[in-house]
Amino acid sequence: MEEKFKQQPSDVIKVVLFGPESTGKTTLSRQLARYYSSVWVPEYAREYLQNKWNNERKTCEPKDLLPIAEGQMRLENELAQKTNTVLICDTDLLETKVYSEVYYLGSCDPILEKYALENTYDLYFLTYIDTPWEADDLRDKPDQREAMFEAFQNELIKHNKPYVLLKGSKIQRLETAVKHIDKLLKQNPHV
Repeated sequence: MEEKFKQQPSDVIKVVLFGPESTGKTTLSRQLARYYSSVWVPEYAREYLQNKWNNERKTCEPKDLLPIAEGQMRLENELAQKTNTVLICDTDLLETKVYSEVYYLGSCDPILEKYALENTYDLYFLTYIDTPWEADDLRDKPDQREAMFEAFQNELIKHNKPYVLLKGSKIQRLETAVKHIDKLLKQNPHV
């Protein structure tokens, strides 16, 4: 069962958009994939939870976290085979771990935690909360953005993950991300 949460080997550069809800991760993921003529891994939780909301009028519950993590890794592993340069991940299991600990349970399933820490990425882009809040069926904590941002940043620091803070307009964020991805591409001639 645990294999479902494991990252498959790949030679591509993998970057993750990481941070609280409604901070521009999906928009930037699409922009970066287009810029690099590559693919992006959407956030599986959005589809999963939108279906749950549409069918049951329920939001995320702790029992949903492992199926979400499994779906996220399935998507990532499939899409990593469709590029030979850079894979843009709208999220990862570490993000699910943060939500589990801070938002839902106060703890994290040991399987989710294991793979959240074992799966590796070349760089995280931590999205700051200077974007306007956009409400939808799934977002529900507009007044906790600062606390959630701190939780995401602390997780990156605690586990010594390489990250760059993205602030400012969509254009500024894109330019900063491109600068750092270009640097990774130059450092990795096999890509």
